[in-house]
Amino acid sequence: MNIVIFGAGAIGSLFGALLSKNNSVVLVGRGPHISCIQENGLTVKGKTRLSVTVPAVESTKDISFTPDLILLTVKSYDTETASKQILNIIQDETMVLSLQNGLDNIERIEQIIEKNHILAGVSTHGTIFSKPGEITHTGKGKTILGELDGHQSKRLESIVHIFNEAGIDTQMSEDIVKEIWIKAIINSSINPLTAFFGCKNGYLLDNPLLEKIVECVCMESSLIASSEGITLSPSEMIEKTKEVIRDTALNYSSMLQSIQQGKKTEIDSMNGTLVRIGVDRHIDAPLNEILTQLITSLGSS
Repeated sequence: MNIVIFGAGAIGSLFGALLSKNNSVVLVGRGPHISCIQENGLTVKGKTRLSVTVPAVESTKDISFTPDLILLTVKSYDTETASKQILNIIQDETMVLSLQNGLDNIERIEQIIEKNHILAGVSTHGTIFSKPGEITHTGKGKTILGELDGHQSKRLESIVHIFNEAGIDTQMSEDIVKEIWIKAIINSSINPLTAFFGCKNGYLLDNPLLEKIVECVCMESSLIASSEGITLSPSEMIEKTKEVIRDTALNYSSMLQSIQQGKKTEIDSMNGTLVRIGVDRHIDAPLNEILTQLITSLGSS
């Protein structure tokens, strides 16, 4: 399969490296990282250890094939720009798979790309951008993919097969929107707290006060999800979130990494979107609002 990884950061580079073993893959990313991959290849350390020679470019204009699949792994705030940039390489049968954090990515993509091209997914793999040309796979996870309408299509089956063949533990979902909400609630309960306190994920359960805040954010966010027709048990979401924290105890969240690197965070697509939905549904979301304001102010400083 011809695959374009658009957004060759940490998670995009990991998937690109693994998929390149059995597929034609091109990484699209930015400056130094792409230059190093062009010169020395891509190195993955940590839970996965490999070095691959894979084509890497900074513009879709330099892609020589027609992609069967475009894996969209950009940060949520770059979704509109990325969607416009890939328009010129989308053909009738091209699939665009959003594998991003946040709640509003699909809505943003649909404003630019026809809905019949779009699929969505979530992944719990942990990755860190070590340095240009090198990433660290900090934690193995699961990947869930689905059609937006929930049906088990042949094209979805083919992607799941290709991912599993590449060593990416992947399954199909009949309700990918619900899976996106589950991940968003988990992220909204972990990422801003670790970013503000500058701690590894595991510290959220080591500190009784932070553990209580995690529980309260889960409950608040689950209530907002229910208002959107996504029925989730708050107690189950609390346990799922704690399970993720335990599994990624030694990891630094992507939001903390962004803060440490002086980069923009995805807070607006996570907690910020939860707050906006809460306002629309007349549901108070004070914890999500506080976390949004804290991270926004931290980022601006």
